Amino acid sequence: MTVYESDLPGVGKKFEIEIDDDEQLVVVTHNTGKREVFRRVGDEDSEKLFELSDRLARQVGTILEGAYFQPVATETTETMLDDDTLFEWVTVVEGSELVGKTLAEVDFRETTGTSVVAIQRDDETESNPGADTTIQAGDTLVIIGTTDACDRVERLAAGTDDPREEAAQAADEPADDDTDA
Repeated sequence: MTVYESDLPGVGKKFEIEIDDDEQLVVVTHNTGKREVFRRVGDEDSEKLFELSDRLARQVGTILEGAYFQPVATETTETMLDDDTLFEWVTVVEGSELVGKTLAEVDFRETTGTSVVAIQRDDETESNPGADTTIQAGDTLVIIGTTDACDRVERLAAGTDDPREEAAQAADEPADDDTDA
């Protein structure tokens, strides 16, 4: 699959996605946030399929990426922002040391290098949860961080890792030194 991107001065950006040998999906993202989706077969004119508001386009996008439902069972859901930064949805299990602690007590940024941007609990989502928010078993933490940092949170949420111990061990390890005593 090849994606071509081009600027549309005064309008926004156009993305052309090859979906078949002779077929393209064309998405025009306007500066206003509106999205128009077209289908083009061969050299024919594009046929407009539909138009979405910015908000609806973002909701459809999260559905397409699998944030709401993934037909293939996976342990986590993630969205890459660049080569080493991602949003990830991590479920906290009953045996995790996170259960019953507030975000302040865990201090995610210091202990794991991630930030919790939302907590999904049952059918509710708490965006930008406060430091006094208590984590419960079954919560899904929406985090942002590097791949390694998100991996640490996955292990912590699964009850298989304590990032404070990991940080302490790293601090206790002697630095590599090539000089002979």
